[in-house]
Amino acid sequence: MDSGVPPGVSRQRLAAAGRIPLAVAVVDGDGLVSHWSAGARRLFGHAKDEALGRPATDLMPVAGALAAEERGVAHGPYDTDTATGVEGGPELHSRGSYPTAGYATLSERGARLDVVWWAYPLIGPGPGRHLVLAAEATPFKRDSVDGQDGADDRDGADRRADNRRISPAFALHTEFPDAEALAGRLPDILPNMSPAESGRIVAQVLELGYPVLEFSYHDRVPVTPDWGVPRRPAGRSGVTEPVDGDEDPRRRAAPRPELDLEYAAVRERLEFLNEVSGRIGSSLDLAHTIREVTSAAVPRFTDFAGTHLRAAVLAGEGFPDGPPDVTTIWHRVWVEHNDEPGRWDDTVPIGEAMAFPEHTPFFQCMSSGEPVLIPRLGEEAGDRISGEFEKRDLRPLINHRSMLLVPLKARDVVLGFMVLMRRPDRQPFDDMDRTTGAELAARAGLVLDNARMYTYQENVAETLQDSMLPRVPPRMAGCDIATRYLPGARLGRVGGDWFDAVKLPGSRTALVVGDVMGHGLNSAAMMGQLRTAVQTMATMELPPAQLLRNLDDLAQRLGELYLATCLYVVYDPIRSELQIANAGHIPPVLVRAEDGRAEVLDLPTGAPIGVGGVAFETATVKVGPGDRLVLCTDGLVEVRGADIGDGLAALCASAAHPAASMDDACDTIIRALNTREGRKDDVALLMARLNGIPDRDVAEFHLAPDPREVARARRLVRGQLLHWELPAAVETAQLMVSELVTNAMKHARSGQVGLRLVRTDALLCEVIDDEPAPAALLDAGRDDEFGRGLRVVSTLAREWGTSSSARGKTVWFEQALARKVRARSNGS
Repeated sequence: MDSGVPPGVSRQRLAAAGRIPLAVAVVDGDGLVSHWSAGARRLFGHAKDEALGRPATDLMPVAGALAAEERGVAHGPYDTDTATGVEGGPELHSRGSYPTAGYATLSERGARLDVVWWAYPLIGPGPGRHLVLAAEATPFKRDSVDGQDGADDRDGADRRADNRRISPAFALHTEFPDAEALAGRLPDILPNMSPAESGRIVAQVLELGYPVLEFSYHDRVPVTPDWGVPRRPAGRSGVTEPVDGDEDPRRRAAPRPELDLEYAAVRERLEFLNEVSGRIGSSLDLAHTIREVTSAAVPRFTDFAGTHLRAAVLAGEGFPDGPPDVTTIWHRVWVEHNDEPGRWDDTVPIGEAMAFPEHTPFFQCMSSGEPVLIPRLGEEAGDRISGEFEKRDLRPLINHRSMLLVPLKARDVVLGFMVLMRRPDRQPFDDMDRTTGAELAARAGLVLDNARMYTYQENVAETLQDSMLPRVPPRMAGCDIATRYLPGARLGRVGGDWFDAVKLPGSRTALVVGDVMGHGLNSAAMMGQLRTAVQTMATMELPPAQLLRNLDDLAQRLGELYLATCLYVVYDPIRSELQIANAGHIPPVLVRAEDGRAEVLDLPTGAPIGVGGVAFETATVKVGPGDRLVLCTDGLVEVRGADIGDGLAALCASAAHPAASMDDACDTIIRALNTREGRKDDVALLMARLNGIPDRDVAEFHLAPDPREVARARRLVRGQLLHWELPAAVETAQLMVSELVTNAMKHARSGQVGLRLVRTDALLCEVIDDEPAPAALLDAGRDDEFGRGLRVVSTLAREWGTSSSARGKTVWFEQALARKVRARSNGS
């Protein structure tokens, strides 16, 4: 690579001289650099971060290709000439259909650097893109110059004349004996991109003309790019320092090309590993990390890369136990290659789960945890490996290829492995490649383990939160309910948002929305505790303000970090009213069915739960049949940098939009507000359509403190159910009412007992007395005369319960109604 090209050399030596290190850059339509290779950094001295986004003519002497003069961009410190290259000359860049080439001399801090370059127009995306290849011309001139006496004493004109003896040009790659090999090396110099895009660029380069070096205007040598870019110890000129006592520069020792090549190969591999590490460490998403690791190796390091993970790792089930064996199931997570599209799809499909046979190099790699290198798979070895797999023939894909298997490990446990293969026409893997592959796998293993731990913790947290979020029934007494929960967009998406709907005595329903401050497992755990407390206190029939006061006291006892906002609503469908108390939460939106108008309810805000020492107020709001109440957390309406009032206005607008169902109405709100940029918080949304219960579906009776009232209660139930045309429900309802009224007569203090029947989708029966002690199931023995009443109710009722307050207690049950009977009763 460092040898010159003296006159009269053979075609073979010229071909060897054509193996040169290349700088690769991509320039967009505005003349700005969008890709800058490591070779470009070494050749022109500009780091990648410094070069990206800058005008190419400030960095490279390629003004003739990019029309810098027309753009008004000043050139760098270059003395440039544009070679004619293909027919049409340098002016063809303006039409964007032909490549151009040229040479230039770079003068920087007293040093001279001769550069040759080739520029190709690229098709899409966007007009005006160019692929630029450049190389140092000095190694090709040194022998031809130094081999002449007095060469160092020539003036500038003679030196310039010698420069013109070496020119960049273009030719058909088919003019050379190893045409296919030349075409096969082109993808190696391209930026990391998909095989399809790489194939398009290679086809375009071959069509426009293969880059060649022209010697003395008659010898053409194809430019064969090397993977490594050598750097000579003495700097760009390639001349070593003089030996002690020898000041004659003509007698300085020539560098050793093999050391340059070894140094370049090591440096290039380190840069490759550094670039890959930057790419694969950008995400904690397990699937994304695997795709990045696999894709980064193709085509720069290998022609095929397939990554397999243990099933337990992919499922996020925690750290695998023990080494893998023949029963271990592996998932092929991703495959990348630069072969023709579809060649590998049927034989090694992505997503396949399988166990690997014992007598294969794959099993050897995953069981030993060490890389396995097969420089070249002969037909016998390939046939033997393929024979271990049933129902698939691997021979056409693996025979004659070079194979390298590297384990993906963390804490000395194999989490997966990568299969790397090179095509037969490419240099096989060697020991240095094995070291590079092992280092790539080691770095990928650490990132993979971080992603695995994150996935595992996220799965645990989401499972915890899912278990804490209630399964709210879509229909409760007098109202229909729909809910949505969306996790946050930030890392650790688990949060403390929650919603709930609690059945209360008197056909009432408690609607709750809350938001624990913060995110993660701690917030989710706090949310679970507060939600359980709200459910418990709701069944005690506490007024909303008193419930929030008790919740605030509880939060302070649990710890200083317990801060949350909460909105607590009690809906009475018989009285058609809402009782609402607010603890620092965003107010609800009420959509009136009468005119479709949506309004934000004006409520006393209150302080968040956990602040302590703050009074809460209960507000009463009258509602009508069909009104909709929308409760949500701030993640839906609050966006960083925007006023929350704008979010509430958007919520009103979307909530007022007509919808065919409650689910459609919720989806409309989510689509309208959740797509805004900047949303990172989790979202809880609860919508209730307040249908109410008409007076004709409610019957209330008062019973005197007389045991004979039990028989009267049965007659009242029978008469009311027959009036509602529910004859099939009479017998069961009479039996359960009789048991509850008997218990109430026995335990009531004053003997006053109330009986209420409510007809909705089910029959609701409530028995009220003034004894606050809750009713309890008893374990009655065979000879006991009492204690079986609630056992009978528990067996016959669809659902039953009891609640207590200072005024007494209520025992209720729900009885399912036959579908045909219920439909007829709803129409009465």
